Amino acid sequence: MANRSVFASLRGRFAPQADTRNAAGAAAYDLTATHKLAQLAMTGTFGSGYYRDAQAQASTLIELARTIAPEFLARAAIHIREKGHMKDTPALLLAVLSGRDPVLFARTFPRVVTSGRMLRTFVQIMRSGQTGRKSLGSRPKAMVQDWLNRASDQQLLAASIEQAPSLADVIRMVHPRPGNAQREAFYAWLIDRPADVSALPSVVQDLLAFRAGMSERVPAVPFQLLGSLQLSPEQWGEVARMASWQTLRQGLNMLARNGAFGEPAVVTHVAAVLRDPERIRAAKALPYQLLATLRALDPSVSPVLRDALHDAMECAVANVPRFGGRVVVCPDVSASMLSPVTGYRGSATTTVQCIDVAALVAAAIKRSNPKACILPFERCVRAITLEARDTILTNARRLAELGGGGTDCAAPLAWLNARHEMADLIVFVSDNQSCGPAHAKGTPTGMMREWTKLKARNPAARLVCIDIQPYGTVQAAERDDVLNIGGFSDAVFGQMAEFASGRMEATHWVGQIMAQPL
Repeated sequence: MANRSVFASLRGRFAPQADTRNAAGAAAYDLTATHKLAQLAMTGTFGSGYYRDAQAQASTLIELARTIAPEFLARAAIHIREKGHMKDTPALLLAVLSGRDPVLFARTFPRVVTSGRMLRTFVQIMRSGQTGRKSLGSRPKAMVQDWLNRASDQQLLAASIEQAPSLADVIRMVHPRPGNAQREAFYAWLIDRPADVSALPSVVQDLLAFRAGMSERVPAVPFQLLGSLQLSPEQWGEVARMASWQTLRQGLNMLARNGAFGEPAVVTHVAAVLRDPERIRAAKALPYQLLATLRALDPSVSPVLRDALHDAMECAVANVPRFGGRVVVCPDVSASMLSPVTGYRGSATTTVQCIDVAALVAAAIKRSNPKACILPFERCVRAITLEARDTILTNARRLAELGGGGTDCAAPLAWLNARHEMADLIVFVSDNQSCGPAHAKGTPTGMMREWTKLKARNPAARLVCIDIQPYGTVQAAERDDVLNIGGFSDAVFGQMAEFASGRMEATHWVGQIMAQPL
């Protein structure tokens, strides 16, 4: 008989060979430069992660941004800002672009710098020297001046709250030329120079009158500008009535401490704002932000407002599609997923962990696809039963409680193969840092071995791998039946739907970014 080790079944032999190692030291697949930049920018927050510190993230992203085509750099910055709702990484890509293609930079700037916070972040990155120079340069300076002159009074007031750099620092740096007496007085007031009060915008005059005790009417300004004043509970109620959706989400505990919700009418109004679909969309609310708010919510806050936040969560993931066929969702619940989703950032570190985001995605898909199979995994598949009718947060909490152990991204596929299960769409949510069982570089990863076996039974099956950490390697090689995407915004749901329906093929995620209009 012929040598069985030589002529064994070819099943699993056609999986592509691993060409790199991941942060855990295991075999993995590298990404193209454009895909890696997109993945790092869509998940990077410049906070230290489980395997990589913040400086390494920034250095890797800058190095990549200097090597790829400026046009892709511009499209990626816009996509990551508008679809991924990221703040720091689009500003970094824009800063690199300013030195590579000034004309393309000028076209991209207004799409990325859409708020005072983004403006200050861009200036901070430019002056840090990380991207090659410590001054703005003529074109970036002109774009910053233009943003300041075009900004509304409310935008400038909102931008004046935070520091490092402050809005006053930015104004002193670029010397914008005001187009009228009102804006000239406003700039002077913002940088603490003598200003004609009568020429100031009405909202600033209202603030000054209120601070001086000349008016009892609460001005329509960010509450941070009122923090040093002694406001009555009724006045704090007025602050709550005028606040934006994001301000309310972030400030519920503070407002409750100050008695803002003493009047039932205020509670009713705020609850209506929090669950308003239009306001939620306009605020670009990320599901994990709502999870963070609910976790931090003080017991004294009205249950009506807590219920409104739950409704807001349901709305934030309302675009989760219904998929045809058998759906399997595999959230990674290993130890590395217990790190903060936006990294360790000192006192600003979020309480939301990577495992929470994975659990949120799984619970959201379960809500829209009640028959979906949920296979949480670490080194093995963990048993759990979820009810589709439970709230998304309830199911997410149950999944997150499974956390711990090593990582084997092949485990759910091996579980399906051992049971000869059928599947049409399999969704992984992970940091992709599989650490076992070990396979040498130059051989397929365990995940691709198992995927090849599953495809032999399910030729039309598709695999979506959502990466939520900025490490730049994957366990499933990019090909027509495998989609690797990065991010933790609700944009991933739409991309999953495009891929599952066959409308998103070989170009995959990078192709979508390349299609982004400039």
